[in-house]
Amino acid sequence: MTATVETHATRAVVTSSAPRRRPKSRVPGEKRSSILTIVLWVSAGYFLLPLFWLIVASTKDNSSLFSSFGLWFAGENHFIDNLTTLFTTRDGVFVQWIGNTVLYALVAGVGSALLSAAAGYAFAKYDFPGKKFLFAVVLGAIMIPTTALAIPTYLLFAGAGLTNTIWAIILPSLVSPFGVYLMRVYAEEAIPDTLLEAGRLDGASEFRIFWQVALRIMTPGIVTVLLFAIVHTWNNYFLPLIMLTDPDLFPLTLGLAQLQAASEAGGGASAQFSTVITGSLVSIVPLVIVFLYLQKYWTSGLTTGGVKE
Repeated sequence: MTATVETHATRAVVTSSAPRRRPKSRVPGEKRSSILTIVLWVSAGYFLLPLFWLIVASTKDNSSLFSSFGLWFAGENHFIDNLTTLFTTRDGVFVQWIGNTVLYALVAGVGSALLSAAAGYAFAKYDFPGKKFLFAVVLGAIMIPTTALAIPTYLLFAGAGLTNTIWAIILPSLVSPFGVYLMRVYAEEAIPDTLLEAGRLDGASEFRIFWQVALRIMTPGIVTVLLFAIVHTWNNYFLPLIMLTDPDLFPLTLGLAQLQAASEAGGGASAQFSTVITGSLVSIVPLVIVFLYLQKYWTSGLTTGGVKE
């Protein structure tokens, strides 16, 4: 009986002496800014409003596009009819344009990401003659707009007989000065020199160290360059415009522009405004899917960056 009383007394003392958990409170000085919240909501609306309009407009036919309120649905939903017209116009050439765009974007994106990773890794981890000068050239190339290089690029490819081919779109898209700069900064900070020295001591070649060690650490940066390159190639309009003349080689941007020009030139039953709008909506769906799929690599990159050497 005495032992039981002592046990309960001991528990009471321990309970009373244990620190009580206080409810979480805000950090002193931490305030919620109403102005900042409003700015964020306005910014979100600014970016999402065109997408909402595109979704709404794709459900309308040509007549209801101009007779109904632009930011809300009409009485009838013509989305399926617009899709059917889009994929059957000109014997289904829209499918060919999608395939061309996917080919250009994937080949150019993967190639640009790998070349940028290799060049950035070399600038970050090797010393060679002319390193500073070459990197200065890369930084200077970032400042040059791509439109300024359009005519020289066309003349170069015309002299090589590569115009009106898929290589006229893929090869220029492989060069990404910004990607080289980004990968150089990322490799310099993310890859420890001790890890490279350990690989050399184990007898691994420089290519094997880069391919099996460095590339895995650089994955978040490579994915960033890959996404930038895919989006740039997917949305590129001016380069295909001057390089391609065969409609079977057109990407989506040039193909939809051609449909838009036909709609503006025609009238009545020949107008295809709803078809062009629906095609524009379909063209952004793959980019959204790619972004949602690749964002997990950014999350894993942030987790990896939290581990100290």
